[in-house]
Amino acid sequence: MINPFSKTFTATEHAVFDFLSQVKFFERLKHGEMARFLPTIHNRKYQKDEVVFFRNDPSQALYVVRRGAIRLTVDIKESFETILEVGKGGAFGENSLLENTKRIYTAIVDSEEAELMVIPHFSVQEIFEAHPKIKAKMMTSLSEFYNQNNQKLFKSYQNSFGFFNLAQMFED
Repeated sequence: MINPFSKTFTATEHAVFDFLSQVKFFERLKHGEMARFLPTIHNRKYQKDEVVFFRNDPSQALYVVRRGAIRLTVDIKESFETILEVGKGGAFGENSLLENTKRIYTAIVDSEEAELMVIPHFSVQEIFEAHPKIKAKMMTSLSEFYNQNNQKLFKSYQNSFGFFNLAQMFED
């Protein structure tokens, strides 16, 4: 039975929900929960080789790629090594879901142009404070994301015959 008093969404809002439901950190949210983010989303365009953020910058926003590609890099001495390319439907800057964090990589536009959804950290924290179920669902997705990354890191270490010091990962 349809509740005549429930909020109805426009076709444009449904398109955003359909898109966000494919993004790792939003996959568990219902449309009504995703709707909390709509007023906080800023759509921003970037040009090729434009830096979205640098390593060690404060983590001030979560980014979702609507169009284009972003290259995530780590600086090793005086060069940059690509660790991942994020395309349409991918998210980066995920540590902005946590409090008081800094960026661990640099994000650079790899395509001619990129269109990103930018969700400010302070908006996410306000939603989390007002809606603990949303926070729990997104933190579960973030935990799974970090667990998958740890598994990939350990597999990479095993395949590299121990050419890097994995124990450094656990040092303070």
